[in-house]
Amino acid sequence: MRYLTILMACVLMIGASTARAVEVRAAVFRIDYPQVAPISRFDLAPDDLGFAGALLATEDNATTGGFLGHTYALETVSIAPKDADAAFDAVLAQGFDILVLMASAEDLLRLADRAGPERLVVNALARNTALRDDQCRANLLHVAPSDAMLADAITQFTTWKKWPRWYLIHGSNPADRALGEAYRRSAAKFGARIVEDREFEDTGGSRRTDTGHVLVQRQLPVFTQDADDHDVVIAADASDVFAPYLPFHLWDPRPVMGSAGLRPVTFHAAHEAWGATQFQRRFEKLTGRYVREEDYQAWLALRVIGEAVTRTGAADTAALRDYVLGDSFELAAFKGQKVTFRPWNGQMRQPILLFDGRITVSVSPQEGYLHQRSPLDTLGLDAPESACTAFN
Repeated sequence: MRYLTILMACVLMIGASTARAVEVRAAVFRIDYPQVAPISRFDLAPDDLGFAGALLATEDNATTGGFLGHTYALETVSIAPKDADAAFDAVLAQGFDILVLMASAEDLLRLADRAGPERLVVNALARNTALRDDQCRANLLHVAPSDAMLADAITQFTTWKKWPRWYLIHGSNPADRALGEAYRRSAAKFGARIVEDREFEDTGGSRRTDTGHVLVQRQLPVFTQDADDHDVVIAADASDVFAPYLPFHLWDPRPVMGSAGLRPVTFHAAHEAWGATQFQRRFEKLTGRYVREEDYQAWLALRVIGEAVTRTGAADTAALRDYVLGDSFELAAFKGQKVTFRPWNGQMRQPILLFDGRITVSVSPQEGYLHQRSPLDTLGLDAPESACTAFN
């Protein structure tokens, strides 16, 4: 053990003596949209949402960087939508070339265009599949999974379980309908059959008071009755209006998946496999709370940058982008497989955890789903399916 310690120290000394000093400056830019009260107070967003994960990633990057002469600086900005453009311009004026954005699809695209081709932008929030399709940008990478990836993760599980008959319930808002369409495409892709497809209308109001358990207990069974025989209920509720009420309030007792029940997530606070316990403990020590998906995605975005800087010895955005999209890049992400990027649209390949609110029930891609490059490419848009040309 003593000789191993001496050897490691020698390796680090050699690395430090031959390394070139590099300064990495990254900004995490979060747009804070007006929020309605969540259905559960457990879902209230902390003030440091996303920023906490970015801070942990910066500490992780600095640990390795300290031996190599690499320093990391982090700027976090939270801003109202009306002030976003001016605040973003101020960040650019300060010389930040690496930008992690937590914004809606519309704002993300506008800000990515505003950043220009010489800067590197990482999407840590928006899931719209179109961002990886005909609306892709050459300067924009995605660590957040797409709606298509999340839908495919659920579909593979239902197919593996031999529950192919779906009762799809989607909301009435544009994001709900887009998510519903992602599930329809996924069902066609993997051979599931939608036997019933209904829309739950969002009538507005305070969901906790106007649609509390007494009212919902009467409404939802009536709404869901008279459906054709089905194995599972798929909820497409990106607006978080009705889906959490579906379990135990259906007319026919069936498993619920999608936006409630068994949910596809990038990460969750109970996940402990593949070294995740160590990550969870460090996050909780730093923040005093449990990790959320947004925190993990911001952490992942900056760890991608840190890994690329370590391997290339440069902070030049063009060099980092080329390395990240190349065959040599890979990053351990506590999900059983090292994550990589799809060179045709900038989407990170990653396993999707299926979470029931307490444990990781399963992980997609499921066993038996094969691909000529990687089983991870069975989730979301494959190269022939994507209309993205910006990466050609």
